[in-house]
Amino acid sequence: MKKPKTRAPRNRTLTCSDEELDHLSRGLTTLHRKCGPRELVGRIINQDIFTAAKFIPHGCIDLMIMDPPYNLGKNFHGSIFRKQERSQYGEWFKRLLDGLVPLLKPEATVYVCSDWATSLIIAPILEDFFHLRNRITWEREKGRGAKKNWKNNSEDIWFCTLGKEYYFNVDAVKMKRRVLAPYRTGDRRPKDWREETNGKFRITHPSNLWTDITIPFWSMPENTDHPTQKPEKLVAKLILASSRENDFIFDPFLGSGTTAVVAAKLKRRFAGVEKNREYCCWALKRLQKATPESTIQGWHDGVFWERNSLYQASKPVPSKSSEVREK
Repeated sequence: MKKPKTRAPRNRTLTCSDEELDHLSRGLTTLHRKCGPRELVGRIINQDIFTAAKFIPHGCIDLMIMDPPYNLGKNFHGSIFRKQERSQYGEWFKRLLDGLVPLLKPEATVYVCSDWATSLIIAPILEDFFHLRNRITWEREKGRGAKKNWKNNSEDIWFCTLGKEYYFNVDAVKMKRRVLAPYRTGDRRPKDWREETNGKFRITHPSNLWTDITIPFWSMPENTDHPTQKPEKLVAKLILASSRENDFIFDPFLGSGTTAVVAAKLKRRFAGVEKNREYCCWALKRLQKATPESTIQGWHDGVFWERNSLYQASKPVPSKSSEVREK
């Protein structure tokens, strides 16, 4: 039995007791035969992705969000991923795509998370499999400083499509930003902004540079002890931009379940694969709390708010996020 960590009184990090792990483990899936798409929906598959991919039907995935181990040393709850030679990591990544690409629909979209160094390896490989549409760079405020280098404070997300035809809903991912220089027309009317009770705001198109993301923090209910957990707000942008309601979302490296949780909140079908049993249980526990009416921090009334902006909603809005001050 593990000794539980000592946590601060207001720490909201999600954990599972030994009893919860035993109970939740019964809800996990392991694939041993080829299954139909309907059998996958809502499943957390506790298995290595190279094995699981053999049993997933071809042509069933609308959107795939990939967050594979980057090419650096990382301890995933006892499972050590070690930094490899660039050629060796590239071979591993190509073998991964060889198994996953046949599972996609012809008009599918794929997002691949990476750090800057791993991007140098995977970008040419991605070009062999997909149409590369863009590279998103997002700011992550955590990170260690360096005495002889710039602090590494960003990560990449590669936006890829399998074919020339694909779905993208720009209106679903527009940003609400505070206006610092409120221009007016000749008759003194606001120009591309509006005044609200708590300030002046503009709705803008999203760019490929994201500075509004908050890494899950111990005071946030979405937080777990996963070392590379992605924020719900980040994944919500990907899902809203590149899928419709009831589309099938797949995550081959599910981790603590963020993709599955956000998909459930946004009324998408989903499945995910994760080989670590405890991470899978965290994902199931998070899913039990997720409903289409659940909030996503930083998203309200169909738009994303920039970081550290406080929205004073007069009443709750169903199926949208109530904004809280982000840490």
